[in-house]
Amino acid sequence: MSTQDGRVPRPPSVDPGDGDHGAVPEWFAGFIASIIDVRGEDLSRFTPPPGLATRPSAVLILFGEDEHGPDVLLIERAADMRSHAGQPAFPGGAVDPDDNGPIAAALREAQEETGLDPEGVAVAHVLPDLWLPPSGFSVTPVIGYWSVPAPVWAVDPAEVARAERIAISELVDPANRVTVVHPSGYRGPGFQVAGMLVWGFTAGLLDRLLDIAGWAGPWPLEREVEIEL
Repeated sequence: MSTQDGRVPRPPSVDPGDGDHGAVPEWFAGFIASIIDVRGEDLSRFTPPPGLATRPSAVLILFGEDEHGPDVLLIERAADMRSHAGQPAFPGGAVDPDDNGPIAAALREAQEETGLDPEGVAVAHVLPDLWLPPSGFSVTPVIGYWSVPAPVWAVDPAEVARAERIAISELVDPANRVTVVHPSGYRGPGFQVAGMLVWGFTAGLLDRLLDIAGWAGPWPLEREVEIEL
């Protein structure tokens, strides 16, 4: 639940039971409690159809905290990439054969894209697989807490234009919420933050998680932004 000024409260820390990483803030423990039983259908219209061969991938939804309060890590893809060019996203990518499952893949991709140290990330939960029909990817969202934050940057500018920690207070601010309209007929939630328009899969997942956590409030659905091809 956000406060009247839009900031997510920061209660005292609690111990999540991870002796390697110590305590996490109560707001994060409460967030995990709110999503622990969430189903894929609660997060997206698209879940992997039974029996369909999909391409496994994983994303890291990494929460942290600084002087601005709780935040989440996003990247902006390079403008000249073949797919999803210039779009903000969670760090992540395809699960490689050498990866020991989606958690390892999410941490590896995040390190390769942003330079973060996986040792500073406490993995708290893995959400159900979601599906991206256009690409055939099944996506496993991995939720983590940044117990030992470190600087992040665009490690390979050919793939990532920048990496940003986005304050949750900015994401839940109604002034930053829009409905994105795509020429294909797609309509979905969007966020205008840090000079970026977050939309598509990333915005849809953020929208649902913020709602389920009780952090988001009403926002003007009639405020539209059109995607230009």
